[in-house]
Amino acid sequence: MTTTEPVEVTTESGRREQRWPFPTDEESLLKLVHILFEEHWDDIWFGNFAEGAAWEVAAPNAPERISMLDGYVTVDFGRWHFHLCIGEHTASGPELGRIRRCSRAEMYRMLGKDGTPTSWGLRLFNGRDDQMMTAMLPNPFLTNRQKARDEPDWSRLELWDRLREQFLGLGPDEQDRAGKGFRHG
Repeated sequence: MTTTEPVEVTTESGRREQRWPFPTDEESLLKLVHILFEEHWDDIWFGNFAEGAAWEVAAPNAPERISMLDGYVTVDFGRWHFHLCIGEHTASGPELGRIRRCSRAEMYRMLGKDGTPTSWGLRLFNGRDDQMMTAMLPNPFLTNRQKARDEPDWSRLELWDRLREQFLGLGPDEQDRAGKGFRHG
């Protein structure tokens, strides 16, 4: 399933991205949720991103509980929680179950005008191809409060490298460490 070469696209807003397909089976997505929210909750930002809106949410703490019920994973932070349909959902019938379930996922890196990476992330889409969630992974050019760093911290690509290895069978890519900074407007 994994290709070593990414698909490069130009988004509607004119940004260039490289994308790799990510597995969408329940086991892989549940493992991903545990990695992101139990191990890296303080390092990521997540939400929905669409033209005209970007919800960049930081978890307030590690989840109190991650559980599965009827195809939905629930990530519960105590005061608030969210649900993602990542497995077979039967309560709403086969057609709605197919629409609700994650049917496409991708790892991506955005490229600057010079062609070097400026940010890294992962997206999930449902059976209608609506975005379910974007997770922005740690960025070597930004702090955990999304402030620009004077010097890149390449150790912040650890999660990106781990996800590439564990789920795509790809090792680190030297292009990831060729970037010169984070610039988005």
